[in-house]
Amino acid sequence: MKNTQELLDILILEDIGNNNYQGNSKDIGSPNVFGGQVLAQSLNAAHRTVPEERILHSLHSYFLEPGNLDIPIRYNVQVIRDGGSFSTRRVTAYQGDITIFILACSFHKKQEGYEHQMPIKKGIKQPEELLSWKDMLTQFGDFLPKKTKAFLEIDRPIDFKPVHVPNPAEKKDLPPIVDVWFKLRGDATTLDLKTKQQILTYISDYNILTACLNPNASKANFGNTQMASLDHSMWFYRDFDFNDWMLFSIESPNSFGARGFACGNIYTRNGELIASVAQEGLMRPMKK
Repeated sequence: MKNTQELLDILILEDIGNNNYQGNSKDIGSPNVFGGQVLAQSLNAAHRTVPEERILHSLHSYFLEPGNLDIPIRYNVQVIRDGGSFSTRRVTAYQGDITIFILACSFHKKQEGYEHQMPIKKGIKQPEELLSWKDMLTQFGDFLPKKTKAFLEIDRPIDFKPVHVPNPAEKKDLPPIVDVWFKLRGDATTLDLKTKQQILTYISDYNILTACLNPNASKANFGNTQMASLDHSMWFYRDFDFNDWMLFSIESPNSFGARGFACGNIYTRNGELIASVAQEGLMRPMKK
């Protein structure tokens, strides 16, 4: 995938009747289906069953089995409730007879209320000052670990620019923090809010578990640690424009028992808080 349209071609599902929808998968460098893809496709299915005026405000999900890249995924939507202000949906994802993922999500009609938000970090480097993943591949490809280089070589519909780029050769523990700017490739001007939320959910599964690895970076890395998303939750606040850079600011409060927990906020460049994310992931050291 190289741009927004190619991403949408994956995320927009086929309606196969009776609140069932089907989609295919795209390889992003992992042997299994990317969790962000399953999240976004599940939302695409749920959105089809909800009144147009109701806006997604939260989702909570569990990854149950690794998805097979070669088998289509079927999404079944259960209409749990349509109340005066909120609509609730449950989505179950199947490959054959195997349940690989479950999602609960809630939609709210637009209402006025009080406002506040946590501010964006002060003094953070802007995207124009930073290298993208593609830039890093071009400049440092010959010095990168084999798995990292192979991951960066894959075409993606998103540009990522991390604020801090650690040197993998240093083998040094780092703070449990990751700040990364991201931007869609291609024109996003015509996207409606529900589509933008599906794409934002797709992007939210990138980078987040890196914050869990950082405090043990002297001995742990993506090459010697089995990692997978276990659960994923998001809360959505405000509308936004995908045509400019956005900041995903992540921190990891805890890792223990072969699991790591990370949470973060997503901001527009001008500091509006758009969404919050929380995820626990498997972090199992591989046996030699």
